[in-house]
Amino acid sequence: MRIAIGGMAIESSQFCPHRSAYDDFRVTRGAALLDRYTWTRPDGDLADRVEWVPLVHAVALPGGPVERETYDRITSELVARIREAGPLDGMVYDIHGAMSVVGLDDAEADLTGAVRDALGPDVLISAAMDLHGNVSRRLADRLDLLTAHRLAPHEDAWDTRERAARNLVGRLASGKGRPYRAWVQVPVLLPGEKTSTRLEPAKSLYGRLASVEAMDGIVDAAVWVGYAWADEARCRAAVVVTGDDPDLTLEQARSLAREYWDVRRDFVFVGPTGDADDCIARAAASTARPFLISDSGDNPTAGGAGDLAYLLQRLLAHEQLASGQVTALHPGITDPAAVTACFDAGVGARVTLKVGGHVSAGTGPHAEPYELTGTVTALEAPAAPAPGAPRGNPAYDGGGRTAAVTRGGVTAVLTERRKPFHTRADFGTLDPAAYDIVAVKTGYLEPELHTMAADWLLALTPGGVDQDLLRLGHHRVVRPLYPFDDEGFEDPDLTPVLL
Repeated sequence: MRIAIGGMAIESSQFCPHRSAYDDFRVTRGAALLDRYTWTRPDGDLADRVEWVPLVHAVALPGGPVERETYDRITSELVARIREAGPLDGMVYDIHGAMSVVGLDDAEADLTGAVRDALGPDVLISAAMDLHGNVSRRLADRLDLLTAHRLAPHEDAWDTRERAARNLVGRLASGKGRPYRAWVQVPVLLPGEKTSTRLEPAKSLYGRLASVEAMDGIVDAAVWVGYAWADEARCRAAVVVTGDDPDLTLEQARSLAREYWDVRRDFVFVGPTGDADDCIARAAASTARPFLISDSGDNPTAGGAGDLAYLLQRLLAHEQLASGQVTALHPGITDPAAVTACFDAGVGARVTLKVGGHVSAGTGPHAEPYELTGTVTALEAPAAPAPGAPRGNPAYDGGGRTAAVTRGGVTAVLTERRKPFHTRADFGTLDPAAYDIVAVKTGYLEPELHTMAADWLLALTPGGVDQDLLRLGHHRVVRPLYPFDDEGFEDPDLTPVLL
């Protein structure tokens, strides 16, 4: 079997002023693309059955909508490589599901349409997706197999890609051809921080999927919660059950959709919440150390700009933090000009900077630059890439310089590029455990942060991925839609469509 691998993956907030350009993507081809996965290894159990054909894959840290020129450039390369690949039996399609592109209404459906046209009607496409994606009928129509993560946080992301690949290999080997897909959308749109599989009802809902998949006549079962920070008709939860038994496939899709609808009001935030000042006051008064606070509205790994200094301002407005009686580390404010100024000044220098808001300025009072006077306490620059190394996304590859500036008890980490702080390694030489409070631009805590935290609060801060969806101003989603509409909202028709 000759099976191609390729795709384009990003999560894009349409409420974020950032625009994702080509240099924001990590682009891999050839052997480097095959090396992303374990199941493509020459010594793997599929090696004597499959010739893997690497196309091109582009992945970026979540951000604002993708520039049209960037989308067209990547799409054109993907299509050209498909046409140059020779006869193919299938394609593992590694995407996200929440990509927005300037000027398009359903980017993944458009991308998939171009891929389908290049492959032809008989080549099977198996998509691996994030559960925070949106699945329109236009997208589902163009795919033959599709599956999604079953855990949030996504500790099973690589398992999902492998499941998509093995489902495709099994399908091709069986000679059965295209399976049925029972597709239905559920008029619910919730932020990821309310749908973590660590908690009910998502834990049980997603826990059902493996048992549905194990039924005779079923190939796969998947549930998408949707992506809440785009404003398009496709934005809502979806269920797709794939199988050879059409009646059973429809029955299970209907059951999963009904369960999702019935428990819609039971979804809660994954941790205790409060506004910024409330969370800071509770953290400062606690004896739990380190106490983590999520600056959720400006989370770059959900699509936030990552350049808001709002929480830094609120930290320094707290008397104990401003005086140094309590210490806090606040990493991840993107400001390349401020980083350069710190490097020019050097460690130990006193600097006055206009921090943050360079991309987000003008989107509200929370987005204005903040004047920070403090001492440069740390500078870090990434190691130079090895000669011949593939061009990568500095945000994912640890690239970009960082500078720490301390005022009172608060140390702000400024970054040259948008960057997540999810692991101990992301903090570099700074030890987060040495601070009383660690205020990170994230939503729910990723595994290493979760382990690190003695206690935790989810701050409902403003930004491009504001958890309070009702104050963002959606106007293009299809209504009625929970939680935008609730009282008097009649039960929807949850009859799946058999594709």
